[in-house]
Parts: sequence; C-alpha cells; structure tokens
Amino acid sequence: MVIAAFSASRRAGVPFPRSEYKRRQQQVLQAVDCAELDALLVTAHGHLRYLTGYHGFGGYFAPFALILVPGRAPTFVVREYDVDAVRAEGCVEEIVPYTHEHEFANVCADLLRRLGLQARRVGFELGCWNVAPADVSALQILLPGLKIVDATRLVASVAAVKSELELKMMREAMALTDLAVRTFQKSVREEVTETEVYAAILEEVSKAGGELWRSSTLVFGERTKVPHGSAIPHQIRKDEPAMIEIGGVKHGYAAGLVRSVVLGRHPETESLHTLSVKALEAAITAIRPGVTANEVDAAARNAIARSRRPRVFRHRTGYQTGIHWTERGNLSLEPGAADMLRVGMTFHIPIILFSEGGYLFGCSEHVLVTDRGAEILSSTPHTLYRA
Repeated sequence: MVIAAFSASRRAGVPFPRSEYKRRQQQVLQAVDCAELDALLVTAHGHLRYLTGYHGFGGYFAPFALILVPGRAPTFVVREYDVDAVRAEGCVEEIVPYTHEHEFANVCADLLRRLGLQARRVGFELGCWNVAPADVSALQILLPGLKIVDATRLVASVAAVKSELELKMMREAMALTDLAVRTFQKSVREEVTETEVYAAILEEVSKAGGELWRSSTLVFGERTKVPHGSAIPHQIRKDEPAMIEIGGVKHGYAAGLVRSVVLGRHPETESLHTLSVKALEAAITAIRPGVTANEVDAAARNAIARSRRPRVFRHRTGYQTGIHWTERGNLSLEPGAADMLRVGMTFHIPIILFSEGGYLFGCSEHVLVTDRGAEILSSTPHTLYRA
C-alpha cells in the first residue's frame, strides 16, 4: 500500500525548498550510477534527513528505508505510527507503511519486487547505524536473488560537499556554538558546578532562539580524565582544568567545537594544550583542495611526533560534518584515508590529547575547505582560556 503525500501547505516542518532535496537526491542517484548499482536503500538517520528533511528518529525501533531508483520518484518505507510525522517533516511523496518491526522485511521485500529489483544490485548502508544484520539477512532470505552491495559511503560522499544554503546553516550553527563557548568561559569560577555552567549555556543559547546538539562534553578537574563526560553536579576548584565539546545546531546541521579553561594554573594540562594547538594548526595548514584525508591526519601526527610524546594522541584527527554529528560512514581524517578534499567540505578537527596522569585536554576548529585552503568558521580563539 502506498500512501500519497498530502498538501504542501502542511509541510511546515521541511526546512529547505523542495528543489534543494531534489538536487541532493539527483546527485546521490548519479553516484548510484557511478557505483554500478540499480538502487540504493538509505537507512542512516543523518542521510534520511539530508535527502528528505525528515529527521528519521521514528526509526529508533525498526528501520526506515528510503529507496532510490534511477528514473523514478523515491519511496519511503516507514512505521505506520510515524507516517504523519514523515509527511509533515519530509518531502517524499510515496510512503509505504508497516505496523510492527517483524513486518519490515516482508513489506520492503514486496516493494523491491514491485520495483523489479529482486535480482538486482542494491546498495545498503551496512556500516551505518539503524540497519541491523537481522534486517539484511531477512531481506536476503525473502529475495535470494538480490545482490546486496555495501554502499555505506555513497550518501556521505555526496553530502560532504556543502551547497551555499548548507554553508549558511553551518555558519548559523557555529554562531550558536561560539555563544555557548563564551558562556562557558565566563561561567567558570571557583566552586561552580558543571551542571550550573551547562544550565547557563542552555539559557543563553535559548535566549538566542537556538538549540544545542543533544550530547555535549563538559568536565571539570579530575573529571577531565573521562572521555565524553556529560555535566554532573561536580565543582571546579582553584588550579584545576575544565574542557567543553559542544555544538550549536541549525536545521540538523551541527558545528562542534572543543575549548579548554584553566582556573589558576595546571602545568600538566597546560602542556597538553600547547601541543594540541601545534597539531591543530599543522592540520589546518595542510588543508586545501586535492590533498587526501590521510595527508591532513599525518600533518597533525607529525607535529605530535616531534614532541616525542606520540602516545598522547589516540584518535583520528577529524571528520566530515553537516547533518547529524555522529553518523557512521562519513569521511574521516585518519591514517590511510584516501578520500580527496574538495571545495565546500566542512570538518571538525578535535585535537584532544592524553597526559601521563590520565587527563584529556585540547582544542579544535571547525573548518571549511576553500580554493585558498581552510577557512576557520569559529570566532572564538583556540588559545587556552585562563579564568
């Protein structure tokens, strides 16, 4: 059963013009053709939002699948419970509903048959969230002739290059991030708690009519030894460090930033921060169209290697940004990554280092690749803030 879309006047939740989503879908379909696929089944929430406007969160329980086939309109397979939300917040005309989780494979398989894809090469986002091995195996059992191809990177490769409209969203998101960071810096004082500072940040961002990414790091003192630590009622005291990783959001476009503060003096983390700045600036200098993701990563690692403290850096140098901060399968600045940088790409480069005493400390920048190199989107300096 296909449920037709309703009046465009009820699409109040779709943030961009319909033409923007059609442009994105067409570019993805071109990539489908280049990959010699007959269709693409998109399930990652960030990619669904990029291609339809719908945020995809209704798929937390069972997969939502956007099926893209060259030469025909896209079809969205979703839970019946969420059909009205998909209509209100998305721009796909053809919606095929199912009621219970165990029905997804049967409904999707039936649709693939009707589209003539039961024995064709269909791309699946096997390396992303929101499609489980059980979903894939159930479809393969129902359609034994289906040729499932891993297309994890396909939508990400298109979404990596931002349109002017998307860059506007990234700049507006970064303005909110900068506001959050300035509030953090002004709020750090002796005996204030992490939760008090986070509440102050929320208040200021709310006053500005903005929103924050739902998961933020905010840690004081000994808790800077905790990766991805969320705010708790923990006080900061004199001669202790503080670090935040936070991102403003505009229509799903998140602009993350890492900033650090020392209340008084803390030589161990101050030394880490100095090295993180050197590595960050080396990575930024290496960014230009035509270089590989590996080369940018190597620039940061070489700066750290010269310090004779190579074990302080234990993660990738950065990653592609845009809709959905934590999507798997996106372009990554890491060793061996062969992806080539292009004008219009945006990256978050968090250089967070580990001290021998276990502290995590550092800074980051959010950059846009231009024909001249890297443009830093933040207006907040990445130098260490002393409170």
